Amino acid sequence: MERLPPQSEQAEQAVLGGILIDSSSIWKVIDILKPDDFYYPKHSKIYSAVLDLVQHKQPVDILTLSDKLKSLGILDEVGGLDYLTYLINTVPSAFNIYNYAKIVVDKKIRRQLISASNEIFDQAFDESLATEELLDLVEQKIFSIVEKSSPYEFKHIKSLLEDAYERIELLQKQEKERMYRGIPTGFPDLDNLLSGLQKSDFIILASRPSLGKTTLALDIARHVGVVNKIPVGIFSLEMSSDQIVDRLLAAESGISLWRLRTGKLYTEGEINEMALLANAFDRLSESPIYIDDTPTLNVLQIRAMARRLDAEVGLGLLIIDYIQLIHSYRSYESRVQEMTDISRSLKALARELQIPVLAISQLSRAPEQRASQVPRLSDLRESGSLEQDADLVMFIHKEKGGEFQNQVQLIIAKHRNGPRGIVNLYFDSECVSFRPLEGGLEAESF
Repeated sequence: MERLPPQSEQAEQAVLGGILIDSSSIWKVIDILKPDDFYYPKHSKIYSAVLDLVQHKQPVDILTLSDKLKSLGILDEVGGLDYLTYLINTVPSAFNIYNYAKIVVDKKIRRQLISASNEIFDQAFDESLATEELLDLVEQKIFSIVEKSSPYEFKHIKSLLEDAYERIELLQKQEKERMYRGIPTGFPDLDNLLSGLQKSDFIILASRPSLGKTTLALDIARHVGVVNKIPVGIFSLEMSSDQIVDRLLAAESGISLWRLRTGKLYTEGEINEMALLANAFDRLSESPIYIDDTPTLNVLQIRAMARRLDAEVGLGLLIIDYIQLIHSYRSYESRVQEMTDISRSLKALARELQIPVLAISQLSRAPEQRASQVPRLSDLRESGSLEQDADLVMFIHKEKGGEFQNQVQLIIAKHRNGPRGIVNLYFDSECVSFRPLEGGLEAESF
């Protein structure tokens, strides 16, 4: 009796059913799952139709999918609308879709190994093949399976050099026109030091509590979204979306956050704060700023949601507040190991989407226990991998008992591709925002 090749009809149905229940779940599996990974042809055709809808930025649900399959002339072939409905009923939710997809991929690799083994078995009986030649064929077949299961590939240096030449030409043009290579933050001294926030950079912004980490990140988000009209995604794991919006409104309007939150606005005399607020409403509502305030996200969910938002609007900047509140999607023996996984995952996301990912981080208590309380890279909390993985690390520091109580230092402690330095900023405690200080840059030589 012939054995059925490795496959899991239930896992394949669960993947497709999960996508139909929650179309956003496609972003959890799209990188690892291909149509030919499915064993059953009808499942492969359904998944191909899903990918086609996603590619054309169309919604994925039972109606759009059935219409797509019908237009391809294969709706009846895959079981019709009844089968699509059945798929939805096979799985309670899309929560475990990534695990189901891994099962589907694993079965495909096993089928490939069986096929390769059968060919090797037959060729081993072929006495016309030299042993060395047979071993070479075996290696080729196994390597082919490994290669197909990996999304990575080498690039010839010629193509990289062509890209580099175009990039350098563009940079030269930007320099002449006094433009920045990256995304401007709205703080001239910082932008001059960094040339803006760079694509694919994993950026850490850290300080001890109550020194303005979230405030500075939101100031940057406002400038990128309101002034430059570049889409910004904000994952706020600490504050609610209402709190974030209140802070954005206060900073954009120049109105005291306390008066805004209590409704005690000036409406008479020279200053009409309701008018200022209305103007700020208009500017912010027209800006491409997107906020998610889910408090218990894991790193896999963040990656999936970021991919989806990027596909929909074309992200320019991603902000995460803050990184220590993220959890991994699997268990670890220690929090340090978990943070290492989260750090590397976010760095990979920055490279994948080719956008700067700015993650806010806490510092340990170590600075408070030293004579000099200036933060060091080793003070980053819970993981040395943040220090290692980050392309740019910025610390907000305020000297105790300093002459200027509203002045803080933004210390560029690590800058993988440029100079380090200190940018002095003014903190407006009323409107909860930072402002640049003239001549506030202390940098290494360029």
